[in-house]
Amino acid sequence: MAPPPLLRLDDVRLTFGGTPLLSGVELNVLPGDRIALVGRNGSGKSTLLKIAAGIVEADRGEVFRKPTATIRYLAQEPDFGDAPSVEAYVAAGLGPADDHYRVALCIEALGLKGDARPADLSGGEARRAALARVLAPEPDILLLDEPTNHLDLPTIEWLESEVASLKSAVVVISHDRRFLQKTTNATVWLDRGGVRRLDEGFGSFERWRDKVLDEEERDLQKLSAKIEREEHWLRYGVSARRTRNQRRLEGLHTLRQERRDARRAQGNVVMKAGETRESGKLVIEAEEVSKAYDGRRLVENFSTRILRGDRVGLVGPNGAGKTTLLKMLIGELQPDSGRIRQGTNLDLAFLDQKRAALRDDASVTDNLTDGRGDQVMVNGELRHVVGYLKDFLFSPEQIRTPVGMLSGGERARLLLAKTLATPANLLVLDEPTNDLDMETLDLLEELVANYPGTVLLVSHDRDFLDRTVTMTVAPEGDGQWIEYAGGYADMLAQRRGAEPDRRRRDEAPAKAQGSGSAPKAQGPATKLSFKQKFALENLPKEIAKLEKAIAKNEGEMADPALFSKNPKRFDELVKILEKDRTALSKAEDEWLELEMLQSELQG
Repeated sequence: MAPPPLLRLDDVRLTFGGTPLLSGVELNVLPGDRIALVGRNGSGKSTLLKIAAGIVEADRGEVFRKPTATIRYLAQEPDFGDAPSVEAYVAAGLGPADDHYRVALCIEALGLKGDARPADLSGGEARRAALARVLAPEPDILLLDEPTNHLDLPTIEWLESEVASLKSAVVVISHDRRFLQKTTNATVWLDRGGVRRLDEGFGSFERWRDKVLDEEERDLQKLSAKIEREEHWLRYGVSARRTRNQRRLEGLHTLRQERRDARRAQGNVVMKAGETRESGKLVIEAEEVSKAYDGRRLVENFSTRILRGDRVGLVGPNGAGKTTLLKMLIGELQPDSGRIRQGTNLDLAFLDQKRAALRDDASVTDNLTDGRGDQVMVNGELRHVVGYLKDFLFSPEQIRTPVGMLSGGERARLLLAKTLATPANLLVLDEPTNDLDMETLDLLEELVANYPGTVLLVSHDRDFLDRTVTMTVAPEGDGQWIEYAGGYADMLAQRRGAEPDRRRRDEAPAKAQGSGSAPKAQGPATKLSFKQKFALENLPKEIAKLEKAIAKNEGEMADPALFSKNPKRFDELVKILEKDRTALSKAEDEWLELEMLQSELQG
């Protein structure tokens, strides 16, 4: 016999602005449940969690909470009120019977200072303080709304183990699929106002969801076919028995109404990055770059070579220097020492995690077009903002809405729309997965994985990294950054294998010294030929000369009146530019090959 529920919602209904948000929703939370609450952005997940927590009241339905059960709710935006310190804020979440030692334990585990003022906390620190407040009491029911937002990977992994060790029943909303896979044993899918439950963790959800949607589509096709048959009978069938015809006509009206009422699954975001010219083969080269702030080394003697088509992921704890390294690579920040060289024909599109590119007081349209009318250029095609924003699931009624009134997920989609409309061959994404639903994440993954240009990506989403990047750059302490082939899981595997290799290298000289054997004779050192050496030294000058000539001619062609005033000169410049760009690409490729050859010979 199943134990009585700790929390039960029966026939919960809620309507906003005339549109039903929740229609007859049911939710049972039993002891030991670890429930992933999933659904599209705007489907009502956060609202349902607030109803369960008693913060929002439903229009109708029954909400039962076990009288002796304690409930703690983690909101997306923490409210610190007038708490004088982090310790006071966390302690205020304890109940009369809770142990106060858990306050200090959670504060320390989450890397916080108990005497810090809440007003001085960063976004990540505020999130950790809010987590400490709900985890310290070890409640019977824990309701978590996007608990991994603004957290770095070490904190996310700690949170996974903490949730797994709690006796609390948990209901969690999260876009982090890896987190859900590791922490849940049941899934509740909120879809078009109703819910479906799968008594398996999130790892089984996507396959089950696709099966449900396929069955729905088949049912709708059958319904459409039945309507077509009935209409054919009415037009051409025998009509001797009028009453029977009337009943059948009424049945057809019922079928049509059923078809109209069938709420199909919400459409998917349509994503396509703005296309531009092809960049040179070499995109970014860093040589021994270093950067420090207030005496703390964030980057120390880091070197890398990023080529066209690479997809590079930067990972690490908050404060490790990911954004600093990223900004140096793209030229927004100068290193203290070392050299960074960027390749030719680079057109950059930058998605900033702080969403500074969006103005809260401006409308969706003005943010997309920078206030220049109601059309936007996408891949050389002029599109009306209504049509383009429909690709990102915005309704026509929303285009005049101030951005400050949008939800977190809608703001994330708008910023994606704005970024992807920018013609670019270097896509820089700083925490792009925040607040995106899973269907949108799938499409963003596909876009990044198939992007024809180069991608630099900062993310704490392990699943997203594993599905998209070809190289991962991670900190090793004291400003050292190491490159690993593949995604996050590949990095962990390579790190695990590095320790035995390091020990073997350290032991090898000692063994050789103690063996008494003479070293083997080595052949003559291989080196570059005179011709290769000459080319390696002089190609950078040739590349710089071509870059200067291209920039000068591009500046002349930028004159919009040139074609009408002097068509002959315009045609001449087109041919010169084509010739110089071809020569530049060839020179870059030759220089890059010689550089790599020299590195191998010296290595």
